Amino acid sequence: MSIGVFAAVLFAAILHAAWNAIVKFGTDKLQGMVLLSIAHALIGLAMVLAFPLPDRASLIWLILSVILHLVYKTFLTLAYQKGDLSRVYPISRGTAPVMVLIASLLFLNDKFTQWQVAGVALIGFGILLMARGVFAHGERRDLLPYALAAAMGTAGYTLADGIGARLSMSPSAYIGWIFLLDASMFTVWALTFKGLKVIPKEPRVLALGLLAGTASVGAYWIAVWAMTVAPIALVAALRETSVLFAVLIGVFFLKEKADKGKIMAALVIVSGVILMRF
Repeated sequence: MSIGVFAAVLFAAILHAAWNAIVKFGTDKLQGMVLLSIAHALIGLAMVLAFPLPDRASLIWLILSVILHLVYKTFLTLAYQKGDLSRVYPISRGTAPVMVLIASLLFLNDKFTQWQVAGVALIGFGILLMARGVFAHGERRDLLPYALAAAMGTAGYTLADGIGARLSMSPSAYIGWIFLLDASMFTVWALTFKGLKVIPKEPRVLALGLLAGTASVGAYWIAVWAMTVAPIALVAALRETSVLFAVLIGVFFLKEKADKGKIMAALVIVSGVILMRF
């Protein structure tokens, strides 16, 4: 992975942590995800109109990705209703690169050094430290299955989008369709189960949701482009430097508890990402 790609994905990680913090900041997390989806749909529509259709070979991966994005959003929303950003976010995001690496080693032709594999493994160890806090500090344990289900969704759509973007001949067009279709499905799901009350009326909440959506699009657009020029698993893992940014945002802006175990686990995860540069 070149320095330019490395820097671009690191910037995407900052954007990703930022939009998760914005969604967590609101009182109704489902409302936040719906607003996120509305922004995705608007930007996705603009991208669909601006870029040519992706190659037919990528369509099956696009459909699979849309389904897995829905799985991820649903379980992430449920997890945020039960735990802190600085606990839910690392568990739901940090385990996904390990899953992606295993699948890449088994099914893809992407090549990795021993250091890179060790770096991803270190990330997994950091996640175990982060999850331990749920049992050691009296936090709600029922967030774990939701956070881990969100991680499985993340790993699945990451692989689908990495492969799909490579086959699409136009990653930007592919991403546009992903956001448009994913946003439409999630919004319909939310309206079906919660009704129109899921759409907030306050201008401030609307603005925060649209801002989060814009940051989310930028973050994932960069990441998927990077997967077309670098190994999917390495891009997926580098994105998880956002874990550290999420912990910092949670502690300093959302006033969440800053215990030593939480901070140490985040640093272990980031250390694993750094190791993958070798």
